[in-house]
Amino acid sequence: MIAALVPVKRLGAGKSRLLGSIERDAIDRLTLAMLGDILAALKRVPRIDHIAVVTPDGEVGAAAEAAGAEALVRTDPGLNPSLDAAGAELAERGLRQLLVVLGDVAGAEAADLGALFDALDGLGGRGVVLAPSRDGGTSALLRAPHAVIPNHFGKESAAAHRDLARSGGVPYSELPLPSLAIDLDRVEDVEALLRVERGADRTRALLRELGFGSGS
Repeated sequence: MIAALVPVKRLGAGKSRLLGSIERDAIDRLTLAMLGDILAALKRVPRIDHIAVVTPDGEVGAAAEAAGAEALVRTDPGLNPSLDAAGAELAERGLRQLLVVLGDVAGAEAADLGALFDALDGLGGRGVVLAPSRDGGTSALLRAPHAVIPNHFGKESAAAHRDLARSGGVPYSELPLPSLAIDLDRVEDVEALLRVERGADRTRALLRELGFGSGS
């Protein structure tokens, strides 16, 4: 199995840095719109044969299932432990390669996601391929086997994942991909996404409904 895994926080718990500009209800709508865009992009990647969303939120799980993904609704021990547990569960079903894409990378395009698999092929089919976000985080992480390095998402996670691969002697490639560079955490991220003017159809429509980009 080649699987994609998208972690999404509980509605009402995320995007605190946007709260000064967007009401909490709108942030929850934004979370679901971003998820819809990411799942749509993942479904257009031929190499991926299973998509799952790991979340502590039943409403997020229902949205994932409505979009054709598996919902892994679990208690929330934190991002990295959640990913560890979900990866282990998928591994019991024959997981060979695992792509983790964070739930706020709404602009992800299928071609860029597919490029990660091409890069893994270039490593001989074993290793780590990382797409960094512009703030030093990790927007997407492809691993074969899935636990060849541990999950270390968080602040400056690109450097952490890079160091884990190199210290473990694991083949590694890093691809700065335009559609995976922006994770929507701050108002400037919203503005950057709207300037691109492609992809993220659901997210873009909601942001314009909320008044972003009206002067551009």
